[in-house]
Amino acid sequence: MPDQSAKRRRQRSDPLMWAPLIGIEDDSARTLQFQIRSRIVDSILDGTLLPGTPLPSSRKLATELKVSRNTVILSYQQLVDDGFLVARERSGFVVSAQGQERRVAPNVDVREKAATVAAMDWDARLRSQSSRYRSIEKPTNWQSYKYPFLYGQFDSSVFPINAWRQCCRQALGVLELSDWGRDTIDEDDPLLIEQIRTRILPRRGIWADKSEIMVTLGAQHALFLLSEALFCDTTVLGLEDPGYPDMRNIARIKGARVQPLPVDEHGLMLQPNLAGCDYVHVTPSHQCPTTVTMPQARRHQLLDYARESGTVLIEDDYDSETSFDLAPQPALKSFDESGQVIYVSSLSKILAPGLRLGFVVADARLIRELRALRRLMVRHPPLNNQRAIALFLSLGHYEPLIRRLTGLYRQRAQILGDALNHYVPSAKFRYATGGSCIWLQAPEAFDAAAAVRQWRSEGLLYEPGDVFFADRSTGRSHIRLGYSVIPEARIEPGVRLLAQAIAS
Repeated sequence: MPDQSAKRRRQRSDPLMWAPLIGIEDDSARTLQFQIRSRIVDSILDGTLLPGTPLPSSRKLATELKVSRNTVILSYQQLVDDGFLVARERSGFVVSAQGQERRVAPNVDVREKAATVAAMDWDARLRSQSSRYRSIEKPTNWQSYKYPFLYGQFDSSVFPINAWRQCCRQALGVLELSDWGRDTIDEDDPLLIEQIRTRILPRRGIWADKSEIMVTLGAQHALFLLSEALFCDTTVLGLEDPGYPDMRNIARIKGARVQPLPVDEHGLMLQPNLAGCDYVHVTPSHQCPTTVTMPQARRHQLLDYARESGTVLIEDDYDSETSFDLAPQPALKSFDESGQVIYVSSLSKILAPGLRLGFVVADARLIRELRALRRLMVRHPPLNNQRAIALFLSLGHYEPLIRRLTGLYRQRAQILGDALNHYVPSAKFRYATGGSCIWLQAPEAFDAAAAVRQWRSEGLLYEPGDVFFADRSTGRSHIRLGYSVIPEARIEPGVRLLAQAIAS
């Protein structure tokens, strides 16, 4: 009886089997060498290629895949160096036993395990069900939409990839590696802290000691840490209405009571119910989501109000850098003399949201506690990213990027505003003075959430505004239209489609 394992190895070495197995994609952004290597590694690790399986010669595989022989040779050599393949004299390359030597066979049948998992009543065990909260929804495949009016997304065509690559290469140097490769427990990269202290904060009129600054995984991480350290079930959080829904949900996790605070054309309104709040989350630079900027006079009034009532202000300065005015308003924190303003910001809106880097500025005593709390969660944000961003700032790449984005956003905002004026005259909105979105109120009969589901098939994508309101029905006809990723040429036809949706 023939050896079945030998038969399988002969079948797998047949050249006709390799093209579909490796699956070279000519239009892929990955190099051919990368594709060959990754496909072979995947096949070894998932058990498709068993130990001892011979691979075709470099010449045969190159012919089958229609690639250069040198590409295959380099791929094979890397796989030998990493222990996935073994080079045998006169036999060519075979799969090494090392690739699967640490694999453990499952002890439970997959179907039995699925039945066991399904029987667990997690609803009865969960003390917090955040998935049930109203949150901003953005489809992961938004790039496939023709008219993506989404906020907070990343236009890769604007990103200075060469400058970023230079900083990443420098961060991978031997001297840099010894800094960021170690465990710093609860500390941050000192170079990044210094860059935030001397480059970023002075742009907002803020001067802080290094002991008053902590790096976070984005501004939202900072808000969550603050809620863990400061909120409880007796806490009253004042939240702009409309306001940031994730802040509302973070407070709910801690059992805090959320007090809606109205906004007008100048941002947060000063009303008596503000005095009953322990903390107030405020977005004075570009109010979330209306984008209005709080004037300096009201900022001083708000600070006076907070001092008299003992309220702590959480200033969320999430989107201040791309102001279309030559002289942006100073941050609330820049006027703070009593330590009652906690400043939270992010570099994600300028660099890339996927980098997840923000920071918080507060009294050194609070920062020490936040560091201890962060240590229990993630210790610290990845130091390799911290160092690369610190180098990006120190080499002067940040300021030109801000100027480029500001010019681009100003142009897109103008096109969007003009198109809305022309095609949707029944809607109410303000031309953007900064940031990357316009807040629009359609006629009251319009249901923005229902319409976006209906019109996605036409390629139209926007953010319904009801999620920003404490009372969902209040914001039924509101829309947030982002312009950070939609090309200029598609803004007007996208607005024409939006006009049809509103009219229907």
